[in-house]
Formats: sequence, structure tokens, C-alpha cells
Amino acid sequence: MGAIQLSYSTFGLTNLDFLDALDAVDRAGYDGVEISFHRRQFNPFNIDDAYLAQVRKRLGTLRVVPACVATASHFFSPSRPHEPSLMALEPAGRKRRMDLIRRGIHVARQLGVPLVTFGSGFIRDEHVANRGVNPGELLVDSIRECLREIHDDEDITLLIEPEPGMYIETLAQGQALLDAVGSPKFQLHVDLCHAYCSEPDYISALAQAAPHARYLHISDAREGYNLKIVQDADNLAIDLDFASVLVHFPDTADYLLLDRTHPTLFRDAPVTPARQARIDALLTHAQVHTPLTVVDYASLYAGTSPLDDEIFTYLISVPGLSYDVLERAKPVIGYLRGARRPPLVDKMVANTLTGIVHFHEIPGEGTLDFAASFKALTDHGFSGYGSVELYHHVQSWEKALTDSYQHLAPFAATPANHQAAW
Repeated sequence: MGAIQLSYSTFGLTNLDFLDALDAVDRAGYDGVEISFHRRQFNPFNIDDAYLAQVRKRLGTLRVVPACVATASHFFSPSRPHEPSLMALEPAGRKRRMDLIRRGIHVARQLGVPLVTFGSGFIRDEHVANRGVNPGELLVDSIRECLREIHDDEDITLLIEPEPGMYIETLAQGQALLDAVGSPKFQLHVDLCHAYCSEPDYISALAQAAPHARYLHISDAREGYNLKIVQDADNLAIDLDFASVLVHFPDTADYLLLDRTHPTLFRDAPVTPARQARIDALLTHAQVHTPLTVVDYASLYAGTSPLDDEIFTYLISVPGLSYDVLERAKPVIGYLRGARRPPLVDKMVANTLTGIVHFHEIPGEGTLDFAASFKALTDHGFSGYGSVELYHHVQSWEKALTDSYQHLAPFAATPANHQAAW
């Protein structure tokens, strides 16, 4: 039987100086700390080996152990997370992401960290427009190129983290990628929140993935309002029992919400007879019988709101569409969620395979079963660090840090006598 040691990601502590963040994790009782790249706090293009020596010296004074280097998805452009990816069609884009991972390997080497993690990225509109290019082949080639950076005698392993909406989304897809790459230095990173979002039976999926997993991310999550955004096309697959559908009409940039309770057309101008016929056909196909509401797109609130973090997290998870289409959909999502009016939808919006929202909640504040999850992993051979990753709770980091430890400690191998020192 394996064991899970608790760790905490600096990605949830980005309001602190990096060295202060290490101290905070240590004081809170965690066994490990995830070292996450961040544009302001720990930027691999700004730090040098002299600073890494300071980090190594500070870690030498602490009990906490560096568990993993996370090559942050939001690094290059915060408004375009995960881009460019290892699947970017342009070689320059792929090489930028490979360079970031190589810098992660260098940091791991300097600090004695055995693991470096990253995600696959998303299918984007460029892939849809170039169907002759196999994104899976690009991904495998890019990973193999990154693996060449690791010396044969080094104990450094690269990890793939499946994520909702990404090309590598499920744990089974992650395991298939391991087979395709075919290297013992390339293994699986399991995120419990992501598994909850992407696996119909996440406990069984965790058990099956455990033998291939070297590292965990931990956060909570809950059920939401599942919504898919798609381009209008012939033979759209619509299953409103699975998710409502927001259809984008490319010629006018209007949107039609197919929803049994709130069918809504968001348009700039009165529709043509041909477009009305198409709308009627879609409503019939989706078996929507509620009268259609028509909303003038220009009347939608497009400013900032407390919902921005939720909506941003949702929109970046939608694959296959241009950023302009996604950005134009933002006021529509705000309308549904009540950015400036009573909400039509009272749950956070989700784009997942299960309807669970990909929004990292503090452990204990959602509905994920941590006891069963930890047991499924350890019973099937997983031993290692599980890092709490709460980038949605940076402003309330003290609460997130301490509450997470208190909730998770009973399920983990972390000694019960480790007490937070706040």
C-alpha cells in the first residue's frame, strides 16, 4: 500500500515573495512544496543560478521538501493560458513551450527536484482549419524533444497532467500518451479535481491510473451548469441531458442558447428568414419547447464583475474556437450568471465531461470524496506528494493554506502532530 504526503503549490501564494512562500508552506505543516513558475514571483527568464542557490539554501533550513517544478500554463500570456502549446502548428510556438519546460528541468536540476510537470494544451481554431496536421504527433515529438534535455544519470521525470477540455483530458488519454512516447522518464500527473471533472467514475479511474502516477494535484470541486460552445454546422450533436449548447453563427457572430428552460438568441440585428428557419430547426432538433427569448447583444453588460474569474476559467477550457469567438461569448455567460441582473443560472458554468466545474475549491468546500480518492490511489500503488493547488484563492491564501491542511491531514501520511503556526 502506498502513501500520500501533503504538499502546497506556490501558485496559490503568488502575492508573497517566493522565499516567504516557502516559509509559509513549511509553517503550515506540509511535507512538500510545489515550485511553480510565475511571471512576477518565480520567473525562469529572470532568475539565475545565484538566486536558485539562495532558494536551495532556504530550503535547507526548512523541513518542507521541494516536490515538483510546475511550468505554469499561464506563463507566456495570462489572457491566453496554455498558449503556445506543445501542439502549436508554428514551430516557433512549440519551441517557446519546449524552452519553458527545459527551464523547468534546469530548475529541478539545481534544486534537486525529481519531477517537472506540464499539460498538453488545447485543440485550437488553427488545428480545426488544418485537419491534415496530427496534433498528437506534434505533442509526442515535442515531449521527446524535451526529454533529450534530461541526462541519462539524472533522476528527473517529466509528467503530463490531463486537464478538462485539453487534448489530453482523461486519465486514459494520459496513459495512452505515455505508451506513445515510450520513455520511463515520462509519467502521469493526476489532478483529483480534473479527474472529478472528466471521469464518470473518478474513483475507479484513479485506481487504474495509480500505477502510472508519480504526482498529484489536490483541490475540491462541485457540480455546475454544463455548457458547450460550438460553431453552427450540419449534424450538430446535441444532448441537453448532458449539456446546454451555445451555438455560434460565424457569419453574424450571434449566439443561440439551446436550453430547455432558457432558450435565448443573442443578436445584433433582426434575423433573416433563412436564419430564423435554422434557429427553429435547431430548437426542434434539441427538443426545446419553451418560447425563445431574444436579447440585443449590445444591451449585454461587458464590464468587470465578481464573476470574471469563474467565466475566464470556463472560457479558456473551450477548445476548437478562436479567442475572438470566446471573448465575444463572455457577456453572454455573464448574462446567464447574473453579472448585472438576477442570474438565469444559479450554478457556476462548466465545460467538462461530467458537469463538475473546473474551478479549484478549498478541500472540504466542494463535493469531492478525498477519503475514497486517496484510498483508491494508495491501495493501487501510488506513493508520493499531493500538492494542493489553489490559484483561485490567492487573495485568501492564509485560509486556503490552513483549511486545506486541516481537511486533508486525516487522509494522508502527513504526521498528525504537524501543527500550523499561524
